[in-house]
Amino acid sequence: MNLATIIGTHPADAPALRFGATIVSYGELRAAVGALRGGLIARGLKPGDRVVLVMSSGRQFIESYFAVLGAGAVAVPLNPQSPTAELVREIDAVRPTMLITGPMGTAVLAGHLDAVGGLSVIAPQSAGFDGAVAFEDVASGTAGPIVARIDTDLAALMFTSGTAGSPKAAMLTHGNLRANLEQMQALGEGQLRSTDVVYCIPPLFHIYGLNATMGVTLSAGACLVPVDRFDPMTTVATVESARVTILAGAPPVYDALAQLPADVATKAQFASLRRAVSGASKLDPATARSFLERFGVPVSEGYGLTEASPVVTSAVSLTPKAGTIGVPLPGVSVRLVDESGGDALVDDSGEVWVKGPNVFPGYWEDPEATARVLTADGWLKTGDIAVADDEGRLTIVDRAKDLIIVSGFNVFPAEVEEVLVTHPDVLEAAVVGMPHPHSGETVKAFVVARPGAVIEADALIAFSMRQLARYKCPTSVDVVASLPKGLQGKVLRRALSG
Repeated sequence: MNLATIIGTHPADAPALRFGATIVSYGELRAAVGALRGGLIARGLKPGDRVVLVMSSGRQFIESYFAVLGAGAVAVPLNPQSPTAELVREIDAVRPTMLITGPMGTAVLAGHLDAVGGLSVIAPQSAGFDGAVAFEDVASGTAGPIVARIDTDLAALMFTSGTAGSPKAAMLTHGNLRANLEQMQALGEGQLRSTDVVYCIPPLFHIYGLNATMGVTLSAGACLVPVDRFDPMTTVATVESARVTILAGAPPVYDALAQLPADVATKAQFASLRRAVSGASKLDPATARSFLERFGVPVSEGYGLTEASPVVTSAVSLTPKAGTIGVPLPGVSVRLVDESGGDALVDDSGEVWVKGPNVFPGYWEDPEATARVLTADGWLKTGDIAVADDEGRLTIVDRAKDLIIVSGFNVFPAEVEEVLVTHPDVLEAAVVGMPHPHSGETVKAFVVARPGAVIEADALIAFSMRQLARYKCPTSVDVVASLPKGLQGKVLRRALSG
C-alpha cells in the first residue's frame, strides 16, 4: 500500500496542519496533494524516479512529500541550510529527475545545478529561479491517481552518517515507514489520538521529524504544527494558544525551555500538554527533572536511527525512569550482543541489534556498507552500546562508533576530516565530539600544519562552513605537532581531548 494513503481516511473538516492562525483541513490537504501529484505526473514523473526536496518545514514540503510518494516516486529530503557544495554532492549521488525547492533552497542552489545536469526544477514563482517551473503552476493541475506500491518499493532516501562511515543515503521503503507508524500506534496509552495537536520541532528533512512526528501525526488524524526554526518563547506562546497536547523535540529543546525565566514560561501555559517526547540524542536526566518541575509534564525519551525508520524503543507508555530510553516498540525485536557474539545478561552491556519490518534494506548503491550493518538474517547492527534492566528498559551507555551528535544531528568524523585536509595548509586532521551545554556535543578539530604553514583557527572554521552544514563544522581548532596513532597508523580519536 502506498504510504501517501495515510492522509486519505480522516474527516475532511478535521484539522491537519496549523501555521499560526491558519488551519489546513484534511480535505484541503488531500486536494492540494492530489493536484500537485497530478501536475508532477503530467510533467513526466514516473514511479521509481527520485525527487529531491530542498525546502523548510512548511506546507509546501508536506504537500510535495505526499505528492511524490503518491506518484510512486522516491522522496529525497535534504537540509536547505546545507552549503551548496554539500547539496550538490547529495543531489549528484541519487541522480534525481526533479528537484522541488523553496526560497531558501533557491538561494543556495541558484547557478550551481549545472553540476548535476538534466534536472527539472520546480520552485515558487516569487523565487525567480532561472529555468525553474513555477510551483504554483504545477500544483494547479487536475488531481492525479495514487500509484499502487508494494511494501518493498522504495519511498524515501534519507542521508545519514548512520552506522557505517561517511554520509550515505539510507533506503526506506513504503513498508518500512508504514510499519514504524503502526508500531508507534500500538503503544496502548502511548498512541496518538485524533484530537491531539502535535508541535513538531524536528525538521522534516530529518527522519525524526519526517516519520516519527509528521508521519505518525497525520496517520492518526491529529493536527500537526510544524516549526521552521525553534525559538523557546515562540514555543511557549504556541503551546498555549494552539492548545498543544504533544511536544516533540531533541534534548536541547527541553534544556532551553527549562531555563526560561519563571515569569515568561509558567506551568499554566503548558496546561494543555499531556506528553513531551525527546529523541535523536541522549537526554540529560537533570534536564528532564527540571522540565517536569517547571511545567508538570514528564519528558519521555526514545531511541531510534534512520535505518530503523526510525523508532526502536519508547518510554511514552511507561512511568518515567531517569536515563532510560524505554522498551522496544511492539513488533520490533532487540538484542544486546556482547563481545563474544552472545546475548548480554541483564545489567551487562552489549551492542544494540534491531530486527523488524521497519528495518531498512540497505544503503543506496553501497552493498559493502550495507553488509557491514545488516546480517544475513536481517539484524541491524547499530553500533550503540546499551544495558537492559530487569524490567526490559534500555539505557544507552556508549557508542561503538565515533559518531558525534550535535543537537540531534549525526556528524561522522571522517566526513569533516576529509574536508579539513583539502585546505592547503592542513597536512592531517582528526575531529572528536566534545560536551556542550546546549547542543549535547560540539565538533572539535585537531590539525597538523604542512611544513612552513600557519593555520588560523577562524579561517579554517570558515573554510569548513563553505563545504559542510553548520552543525558539522568545528567550533574550535587545536593545531598540534602530530596526531596519536595506533600500530597500524590509524588515528586514535579517543586519545584526543580538549
